[in-house]
Amino acid sequence: MKLFTDIDLDGLGCGIVAKLAFGEDANVSYCSYRNLNQRVEHFIDNPDHNNTETYITDLAVNEHVEKKLEKRFSNGHPIQMIDHHVTAMHFNEYKWAMVDPEYKTGKKTCATSLFYDFLVEHQKIQKTPALDEFVDLVRQYDTWEWDENNNVAAKRLNDLFYMMDREHFEEDLLKRLKDHPNSFTLTDTENLLLDVEDKKIHRYIHSKNRQLVQTFVEEYCVGIVHAEQYLSELGNALHKLNPHLDMIILINAGNKKVGFRTIYDHIDVSEFASRFGGGGHPKASGCDLSQETFEKFVVDVFPISPHKPDPERNEINVKCAHYGTCYENRKGDISFIRPLNEHDFEVIHNGKRIDESFDAYESAEYFIKRNYNSWLRFDNDYLRHLTTALPVTTEEIRANYEMIISTCGGSSIQPFLIIIFPPS
Repeated sequence: MKLFTDIDLDGLGCGIVAKLAFGEDANVSYCSYRNLNQRVEHFIDNPDHNNTETYITDLAVNEHVEKKLEKRFSNGHPIQMIDHHVTAMHFNEYKWAMVDPEYKTGKKTCATSLFYDFLVEHQKIQKTPALDEFVDLVRQYDTWEWDENNNVAAKRLNDLFYMMDREHFEEDLLKRLKDHPNSFTLTDTENLLLDVEDKKIHRYIHSKNRQLVQTFVEEYCVGIVHAEQYLSELGNALHKLNPHLDMIILINAGNKKVGFRTIYDHIDVSEFASRFGGGGHPKASGCDLSQETFEKFVVDVFPISPHKPDPERNEINVKCAHYGTCYENRKGDISFIRPLNEHDFEVIHNGKRIDESFDAYESAEYFIKRNYNSWLRFDNDYLRHLTTALPVTTEEIRANYEMIISTCGGSSIQPFLIIIFPPS
């Protein structure tokens, strides 16, 4: 048999399932979108492969190869495509294709789980508890269900995949699944290595957050960063750190790829990726780094300075403070979120109240960050600003902040904006 599959963990899962099912007869080619069509076309054009049981998983061919696959099927030669990306749904028009993004239970699918189910149904592979566990870990990672369920084992399996050579990783997993059919677990040594890797990933995410460039691309407010490692986890983590953005765009110049990640159900990055010839999942998609995307995501944003992350150790200028919270941007603009009551907040920008009102602090913060590209002002900067209007030192303000603000403003919710920016 011949299998063409993706180069990520889900693609590797399909390769492992194929080799367990077909043994030495399994010939697996790990492909990217860039070389898939050429490899598939070259294979099916060879008449020696007319009767070879052929599968394509986790990837979709272009229209030209699609027509060739239909001709192959019409001529009675075996072909089966199995995928789970919504951008490939049109392949369901063919008898030789099965594209299913989720099960009837509502759980999301992955290529490995669909391929495994297909082989079990056609009695080409025997189910085992270990294989069931492995397949579901791949599915949970690929669909990011692991993040919702905090299933760290799924994440660690993917981390291990990227730490090791694919051939070695595949060989080790095949042996483990054969020798220990009753359960699937990582070894103590692997977990020790992954503990070290977790720290590296955390540092990498922290550094990339400082390189993130915020801008609007078409109708979306996006964060763009160049990265070559931990792309899925990085995109998800950066979006959680910057929830005012609609998506994170990851540029991998080395591989000439662009990744799109979102944490929101109402944002479909697969649709956005399709505008540039790509596709994927609603929350995780990609496309090639073409001349068009290079201009849009690299050249056009090159003059923009990276955004500044919110400080993590503020004690006075903190979010949701009952006396208000201050923000600034690189232009020197000062914004202030002022609570009027428990459910009403106003934004004062450069001393002027904006017309829009907000029913939650987060909504007001989203407005400030999206429109002004601002960050939470650091305590030291904030206190120094106060000392320009108050005859006290920063140390005195830090020690007696609420009392000073209440006295100067006449109210516990009227901070330094009353002093620095008199009401107009």
